[in-house]
Amino acid sequence: MMRIGTVCQINGTYDAVAVFAPHLAYHTEERIAVAHLDARQRLLSFTLTSDSAHDRVAAPIRKIVAEALACNAACIIIGHNHPSGIALPSDADRDVTRIIARTLKPLHIRLQDHLIFAGQQWSSFRGLGLI
Repeated sequence: MMRIGTVCQINGTYDAVAVFAPHLAYHTEERIAVAHLDARQRLLSFTLTSDSAHDRVAAPIRKIVAEALACNAACIIIGHNHPSGIALPSDADRDVTRIIARTLKPLHIRLQDHLIFAGQQWSSFRGLGLI
């Protein structure tokens, strides 16, 4: 896991893509990144996790929630990559996103978006109407 400096504001999907893409887009192993934001959409923390598995990484739900609480985040954005080259959510992606959103809701932390990257392509759960 890596933490990245915190000096930006994420005001929408294109800002989020600009923050996440350099860490996810062209990697050959699957990675998960989480941006923790305050109520004004300022980046509090950015974490990046990769796994030794080449084609998949399990979403560390407990860790995602714990980090959001530790940062006192108002919302989070999740991103991960698909080394397969297809930037569309799988059924497993949809399921884990629902679980994370439901877990965060009673804690008053909003899942703002979940981005998927595959090379130059990307998709947004919010943009697809899935959040």
